[in-house]
Amino acid sequence: MSADVRAMKTPAEQALSSAFAAARGKLPGKGAVTALRDDAFRRFDASGLPHRRIEEWKYTDLRALMREAKPLAEPAGSKGVVPGLSGVSATQIAIVNGRYEPGWSNAADPGIVLTELFAFAGEDTNYRLGNVPGKDDIAVSLNTAFMTGGVAIRVKKDARISKPIQLAHIFSGPAAATYPRCVVIVEKGAQLTLIESFDGPSGADYQVNSVLELVIGEGAQVDHIKVGRDGDAALRVSTLGVTVDAKANYRDFVFTTGGAVVRNQTFVRFAREGTDASISGATLIKGRQHVDNTLVIEHAAGHCTSRERFRSVLDGESRGIFQGKIVVEPHAQKTDAKMASHALLLSDEAEADNKPELEIFADDVQCGHGATAGALDSSLKFYLMSRGIPENEAEALLIQAFVGDAIEEVANEGIREALMQAAINWLNTRG
Repeated sequence: MSADVRAMKTPAEQALSSAFAAARGKLPGKGAVTALRDDAFRRFDASGLPHRRIEEWKYTDLRALMREAKPLAEPAGSKGVVPGLSGVSATQIAIVNGRYEPGWSNAADPGIVLTELFAFAGEDTNYRLGNVPGKDDIAVSLNTAFMTGGVAIRVKKDARISKPIQLAHIFSGPAAATYPRCVVIVEKGAQLTLIESFDGPSGADYQVNSVLELVIGEGAQVDHIKVGRDGDAALRVSTLGVTVDAKANYRDFVFTTGGAVVRNQTFVRFAREGTDASISGATLIKGRQHVDNTLVIEHAAGHCTSRERFRSVLDGESRGIFQGKIVVEPHAQKTDAKMASHALLLSDEAEADNKPELEIFADDVQCGHGATAGALDSSLKFYLMSRGIPENEAEALLIQAFVGDAIEEVANEGIREALMQAAINWLNTRG
């Protein structure tokens, strides 16, 4: 005799089940979208929130960290202000409380076609929503079940988009949950700088589960910069699923300073040969903040190069996590992939967890990984102080140099300077 043993549902999981049952008939989209939602929720309902016994989530146990499930956020209503990056002029597309808000946006570029998410899902196109790397992740399933809105952006073949496009995710109102979904398709030979930002008020324990599907065409050049400036009580899980075609150039940078619990997860598949990619990031956190940067890079074609470089600065009782996996499939010969993660601990109570992995099934490759964690270099600090620089300023200079080495990976000068200034502002809050 055998029995099907299931874990007891947490209050948050019970609330999510009730919320889906109540909202299912009211959520936007129909036909294939409804079937997609139902299938996704069945997967979530069978497994529940990810927890520490799932290897990919061992450091970010949502069953423990997510005590309750907030109700779905209401539409934002009247026009508001979109937070930009200081000194950066960008085309702004506002996703407010999980919905596209044209009144908040200033999208106008002849090189792009902008469509509301569910209007795009109803079009007769070859693109199938949700068919991206990472689609089986349980957080993605939860987003698919509840997705409330977003946009699809198509960058036309050989278009050169002069101004960065900012996908601005904004939370406004009482504590609630949002599930935005966006699609960006960059056609053959096109060029795009895409900023994805997350902002919300302090003191509100709102929840965000976002997904961005990014499809990069042959010979295209894409720079994606994710900036997390969430409120100090927010819980956010952001998923990026990327498919890269032949001979493309892809740069990705994730910068996080806000949020109580944040997980930035990235899934990339190099589908054809000749791609060059750099995936990097910088995290600056303090207090009891928890930030998890997780990525899976799948080399499914040969002659591709990837570099993954992450740096974290941890103060107070904060916890920084880096999980990176490079998978090289059997036919992906001549792969060149390197991964490195470095954590700087500014207090004895801070914690850094680094887990780089390689899964190599080809024999003609160059792959490597490394990870370090430690305190500020006391000899360098002493050198600066011996030149008359006060201790706090000496520490700030060393931290700035440590973070700056990562930020230098950003190609756009204006964005690079804005991120460096944000890092300096964070340092100034240390006192």
